[in-house]
Amino acid sequence: MATETPVAGRINQARLGGRRSAGPRAWLETARRNLSVGRLNTCRRGNFETPDSYPPSPEGVTLYVIGDIHGRADCLLRAHARIDSDRRSAQGASTATEIYLGDYVDRGPNSKAVLELMAARVRERRVVALRGNHETAMESFLAGRLPFAAWRRIGGAETLLSYGFSTLDLRRAEGPHREEFAERLPEDHRRFVASLSAFHQAGDYVFVHAGLRPSVALENQEIDDFTGIRAAFLKHEGDFGFIVVHGHTPVERADFRPNRINLDTGAFITNRLSVLHIDATGAALLALETQ
Repeated sequence: MATETPVAGRINQARLGGRRSAGPRAWLETARRNLSVGRLNTCRRGNFETPDSYPPSPEGVTLYVIGDIHGRADCLLRAHARIDSDRRSAQGASTATEIYLGDYVDRGPNSKAVLELMAARVRERRVVALRGNHETAMESFLAGRLPFAAWRRIGGAETLLSYGFSTLDLRRAEGPHREEFAERLPEDHRRFVASLSAFHQAGDYVFVHAGLRPSVALENQEIDDFTGIRAAFLKHEGDFGFIVVHGHTPVERADFRPNRINLDTGAFITNRLSVLHIDATGAALLALETQ
């Protein structure tokens, strides 16, 4: 049975963006370095890239899992088109659920359009939308818990630009005021971000933005780990009890490991938004023709 758990627990503001950057663009260089560590062992099969064997989805359900979007509305539109095409070719043989791994905003050029697309998609399809650390950062800025300078270091300036703020606004000593952003943020965007789940479980898979703390039961995990963990999770080679599908740490190509699958292929700089297809035959990348 699939389980959705809403966000709960204390948010550690110091961990919203991981290690603090030296400057407002330092995250880009960090991402480029991270993108050099990925690898994918696949063969081609029709519309899919097929890795080693993974468990099937729950009976009668097809899952589509979408990696970190980061303001790339163009990539998201292509992913939606390919998912819709795949569903039409399947002729409704199973129920489809789309699972989004978080980080809809920041870094890329059109976070506003991404939230618009997501708010509409939730109304039209079976969608599970997970929380990323960048959504927490945006909400924390709006609530006055995070200064603009800290949000800017992880890509918040690009989000504000997409909502019509000017570069002059961003150059003000204190940056744009949170009240100004609140006035420009549509209510359905705000509701979508507030509704995001911490994790989702379906059959032999758990879906989460960043990862899990090894040897900690799922129900005892902290929100900071769901949205921000890196080394302790990524270096763990043991069995989590299920396959963990996650994003958060950019890799050059989707990274298939025995205990986890990383779908963050750095769409904001690579133009590759990875979509994982999980059905009765297991897990495979859904190829996007325009990539």
